[in-house]
Amino acid sequence: MWMPSKSVLSGHISMLSFSILVSVSFVAGSRIANYVEPNAVTFSRFLIALIFISIVLTIQKKWLHSKSLSFWKSAILGSLIAIYFITMFEGLKTASSTSMAVVFTLTPVLAGFFDLFFSGRRMSGKVWTIVLVAAIGALWIIFDGDLGNVRNFNIGYGEKLFFIGCVCHAIYAALIPRFNQGEPAIVQTFGTLSAGVIIVGFFSFNEIRAVPWSDLPFFVFLVIFYLAIFATATSFFLIQYSAVRLSSIKVMAYTYAIPIWVVITEVVFLDISSDHVVLIGAAIISTCLSLLLLNRES
Repeated sequence: MWMPSKSVLSGHISMLSFSILVSVSFVAGSRIANYVEPNAVTFSRFLIALIFISIVLTIQKKWLHSKSLSFWKSAILGSLIAIYFITMFEGLKTASSTSMAVVFTLTPVLAGFFDLFFSGRRMSGKVWTIVLVAAIGALWIIFDGDLGNVRNFNIGYGEKLFFIGCVCHAIYAALIPRFNQGEPAIVQTFGTLSAGVIIVGFFSFNEIRAVPWSDLPFFVFLVIFYLAIFATATSFFLIQYSAVRLSSIKVMAYTYAIPIWVVITEVVFLDISSDHVVLIGAAIISTCLSLLLLNRES
């Protein structure tokens, strides 16, 4: 029986970890969306994450690798992911977490198309089928297994705005392996965050300065710290590490595990009950991700 190499396996494990960290950010982010403007949240998390990554680079003595970074490539990656985060938080002001998650399920499919466009990498019909079935599993959880919820789903301003962000996220995932010049993932993460801080800070200076930071509840700072260290610095590293080992569509397919972790987070921290609907969706998604792991295509 064919088994994936250690490199490929590490890519899959990294993306599974990524899905867990990001799922918590959806729940946590919705709690502060109306306290701080999206651009200010994005700048704060990028800046804290950049400081954290800089400390790690210093400890690991990998600064020499940063000389190979291209500023314009880092600027493109930083801009794309910044747009994604800004549209997510802006969208959460008017859209529910559920409807945002529905829009997000389009990201792996978009990533597959952009991977083909930028790198000419074609995925087999088998991989596309697995990804689409996984999407159905995610939607099953999101809509609580009720077709009535599907019929009642409305696409508003928040959902449309977040779709633009998802397109940017898909392009970001497809460009990472194309832009990588052999530097370690953590160095590429440093470049992306540096560009993101400069770009968001430049265009949102007045908005950031206008935030009444001293009047914000303490939990807002805790959420921003989590978003910075785990959902930004760590998740950036994980996706950049995985993107040079797996195809973009496989990398982004792990986002379908996010609804599972979101539900688990809500059950554990918010005391929201769950039922068999989640188990069915989780079984579908888990099976599909296992099939992707065992698929020979990179």
